[in-house]
Amino acid sequence: MANTPTLPPSSTHDNNALIAVLGTGAIGQLMYHKLSVNPQTKDVMFIGRDKLTCQRPLNFIDHTLHNHESLATILGTDDDRLVQVELLFVCVKAYQVEQALLPLLPKLSPQCHIVLLHNGLGPHLLVAAALSQYQDIGLTLGTTSQAALKLSQWQVKHSGFGVTQLGHYCGSAMSTALKMRISHLQSDNQPIEWYQPVLPVLWQKLAINAVINPLTALNQCANGQLAATEYQSQISTIIDELVEVAKYDDITLDKAAVRARVYQVIELTSANFSSMYQDIAHSRPTEINEINGYICQQAKAHHLKVPNNQYLVDKVLQLSQS
Repeated sequence: MANTPTLPPSSTHDNNALIAVLGTGAIGQLMYHKLSVNPQTKDVMFIGRDKLTCQRPLNFIDHTLHNHESLATILGTDDDRLVQVELLFVCVKAYQVEQALLPLLPKLSPQCHIVLLHNGLGPHLLVAAALSQYQDIGLTLGTTSQAALKLSQWQVKHSGFGVTQLGHYCGSAMSTALKMRISHLQSDNQPIEWYQPVLPVLWQKLAINAVINPLTALNQCANGQLAATEYQSQISTIIDELVEVAKYDDITLDKAAVRARVYQVIELTSANFSSMYQDIAHSRPTEINEINGYICQQAKAHHLKVPNNQYLVDKVLQLSQS
């Protein structure tokens, strides 16, 4: 095992705060490379699943097709340097958040700030409940439409520009120093937008995922196929149910605006295959329970019926188990 580098002392008073990324998928590696603006400082690292710390050579291909080589430290779950982590990006799949993140909470800096960056909703409720024991740890929720393609385990290509939307959810607010550090994710084609409250933005993103992910997975098609007239009625019903549930969750959404945005994304990503399509194709678990399943969960809490979303959950689960 390679020796791990000596990390600088923990500090929330300047731009050298230690940052970690939980999750080494395409988006996790994209965040790592974007945040590693000065590789010499070695202040950005991954947190892995294993107990022991290791290093891995990474290759990142940016939007100009320029190759960036780096040596990443992947902190083990028993590494006492976890206490120096003051900003943690959680980029695992939604269904992995609870198991991956909650055991780390007592090991992180007492002033750590956590950013959840995954599809769907639901894990934020579990994390917020767990953070009631850690009053100084703050939680920010977010979503990104930046795109990355994982070419191999440690090689990622930046495949699409997009906006990253973030907002405070609970606990201590993110410090100005950490916000400045995050600003390195921003450029002309990759803006960062801050929202307060943030949940309406995440419900809008949920609507996009609730339409595109299950329909492309079940119909085994690219996103653009959903623009066909045969899907209009089903798409409208999915959105109708979601907007009604959101209203009972005190989230006001403009149904026409949500529908227009869904079709805009279908057009902009017409040649793409959704993450759920790819998960089914590769026999991987899907995030259906955190997407349409979250709509069903909240509907049940409010004694509402959402048959179309429940149908999609049942069908995707059936397909993923076949």
